[in-house]
Amino acid sequence: MTLRLKINLIVGALTVLFIGALFWLQLRAMRESVHEEVVSANRVAAQLLDRVAWRYEAQGTPSMLAFLQGIGLVRSNEISLLDLDGHELYRSPPSPYKAGRDAPAWFDSLVAPVPSVQAIDFPDGKLVVRSSASRAILDAWDDVKVLAGSGLALLLLANVFVFWLVGRAVRPFGQIVTGLNQLQAGRFDIQLPRLAGHEAAAIGAAFNRMVGELHEHIETERRAVRAERQLADSRELTHWIDQHVERERHMIARELHDELGQSVTAMRSMALSITQRIHGLDPQAESAARLIAEESLRLYDAMHGIIPRLTPLVLDNFGLAEAMNDLVERLRRSHADVQIALEIELGECALDSDAALALYRAAQEGISNALHHGHARKLHLSVKGTATAVALTLQDDGRGLATDWSTRAGHYGLRWMTERIETIGGTLGIEAAQTGGVRLTVRLPLDATAKVMAA
Repeated sequence: MTLRLKINLIVGALTVLFIGALFWLQLRAMRESVHEEVVSANRVAAQLLDRVAWRYEAQGTPSMLAFLQGIGLVRSNEISLLDLDGHELYRSPPSPYKAGRDAPAWFDSLVAPVPSVQAIDFPDGKLVVRSSASRAILDAWDDVKVLAGSGLALLLLANVFVFWLVGRAVRPFGQIVTGLNQLQAGRFDIQLPRLAGHEAAAIGAAFNRMVGELHEHIETERRAVRAERQLADSRELTHWIDQHVERERHMIARELHDELGQSVTAMRSMALSITQRIHGLDPQAESAARLIAEESLRLYDAMHGIIPRLTPLVLDNFGLAEAMNDLVERLRRSHADVQIALEIELGECALDSDAALALYRAAQEGISNALHHGHARKLHLSVKGTATAVALTLQDDGRGLATDWSTRAGHYGLRWMTERIETIGGTLGIEAAQTGGVRLTVRLPLDATAKVMAA
């Protein structure tokens, strides 16, 4: 049911109630008017006939009959003349007023007053005066018909006027409904025109603001989706580049270890052999051979120092725990004045190669920063894992972080490491330690890492 029809039904019902109330009041007034008219006429007629009866009492019944036939009808009264035996000698004629018509019986029962009967006795008969409200009731019935017709016409005119007026008033709401349907269909650029009426104009303005904000939110969401997709593509590209860089580093480290390492070892062996053969024969050549052997040894040591920085071969061969031990041992040999404590508890933690390499690189970068930037002398490295996650913590006693370290130029290694860890689903955090220095924390959810690798 539409709002327009509901309002029309309400107005129609109120109009019907109003007309019904007016009809009831009019009916009540008609009943009182009929009662007043009939009773008054009956009393007047009775008093008049009573006086006439005294006058004609001595002349007898024929004289009274002649008088009654002379006066004829008395309004709202029926007059009867009876003899001593009760036989009717005379009855007043019917009223010619609206002859042949009567009000409906149900209306008569509603309006008609209680009949009033007056009896006047004289020596040879009796005169009976009975009230008759039929003509007054018929007049009331004609008035009711006029009132009912006027009421129906008023009801019809009121409903037609209200129907037109409400239709004009609710017309803007149809435009609002159309706009909502178009919005539901996916048209987020719909705008309503300026609507007539204060309420409709306010709703239309609110609708246009809502659509504008919705359009902005959708555009923001689309931009966010595009940015997220670009970020995902960037992470995939970064991950792919990291894998290729690590493969290149691994290949170079293998070449250094297998090819160049063997060549340097062979050069040193040949230099030592030459030294032994010409010992005492050619001091200058012997000194040159020893110099070649010593330089070969230094080259071999330098090469073995470069290999772990390129790729930790021990990580591929023996796992994360041995690689961390190797990293710490090399640090102790190269920095005798630095104290470093290592704590590894991996348990049943299953690490893939990417996760293990990310943790190793994070420890490597964190130690390098602590020594070169923080001038730390004590470090504590902890690696703990469970079935679902692995966490690395590195804490030093260095100079701590500068207030603008995150915006200052440099620290590219940490930025690169953060991107690398986030690429495989982990998080990297850097904060000032309570006891001074810096605390670096890396957390890798193993299930997230697995999902990234599977993707």
